[in-house]
Amino acid sequence: QVQLVESGGGLVQAGGSLRLSCAASGRTASVMAWFRQAPGKEREFVAAIRRNGGNTYSADSVKGRFTISRDNAKNTVYLQMDSLKPEDTAVYYCAATLRGLILSTIWQGNAHDYDYWGQGIQVTVSS
Repeated sequence: QVQLVESGGGLVQAGGSLRLSCAASGRTASVMAWFRQAPGKEREFVAAIRRNGGNTYSADSVKGRFTISRDNAKNTVYLQMDSLKPEDTAVYYCAATLRGLILSTIWQGNAHDYDYWGQGIQVTVSS
């Protein structure tokens, strides 16, 4: 069992930055990830990180702007979002799995691979 609580969302102007946090409790997840869903759009993969924190994966849409990191001492995963664009506006969800996902599966970014989810947090980027 893994419980996830997101924080750090809000409103920011284009070009600004936000850092999302996902505090986890229960068992230590093998892989944790961020997804996002804009109104009327499908939920999409943003980034993922393995337990050791040394392997990260980012979607092309955010590569170079967003950075995922993990602090196992605090059992927390972060998403640092820089150079934000209006199209980044969405509800952002933290997700976790106890399964050891292989590389190709992580890159596919399928939400069904993750068993535990946070409640979601709003990020709004104004132009």
